[in-house]
Amino acid sequence: MKLAVIAKPYANAIFELAQQDISYLQWKMVLDVGAHLLLDKKMRRFIVSPNILEQDKLSTIKILLRSILDRELRAHEAMFISVLLDNNRINILPSIAILFTSLINITNNTKIFTIISSYQLSKSEKEQIVSDLMNQYNKAVSINIIVDKDLVGGVIIKDGDKVIDISIKARVDELGLRLSKTH
Repeated sequence: MKLAVIAKPYANAIFELAQQDISYLQWKMVLDVGAHLLLDKKMRRFIVSPNILEQDKLSTIKILLRSILDRELRAHEAMFISVLLDNNRINILPSIAILFTSLINITNNTKIFTIISSYQLSKSEKEQIVSDLMNQYNKAVSINIIVDKDLVGGVIIKDGDKVIDISIKARVDELGLRLSKTH
């Protein structure tokens, strides 16, 4: 089963909680930091280890989140992490974070784009991309940057299923296709 299918009810529930007390930003920070923690191989091994008690896992995650967020977890946030651990669903936290952000952006009429680049974009490059996309779509724009070292140059812009590929690789492939058709 796809992680997004499993994550959707959790994201929806958190979004409803966030709507009640206007805590979107606090929840987004917890989800994003938690998702980032799960990128660490040692953390993933720690979480799946059968030799570590669930309460110790929860305690460790709460300590890490508190340290990174520079605040105590609110009761709902701590309970949410506990529910994920109890149900062996902590691995879907990155999907929950993505879906939650999507719900916020839909509510705020913001369009989300994923930008794939061969290198880390500078602040001015990011601002230019956001400005261009805002002008094209006439909406607020949020971008997520992914660095793909295999991309030779240029960028790929993804809007859901729609892909705008302005990478050098795409241009070379297109040129090769045109040349093969003429011969």
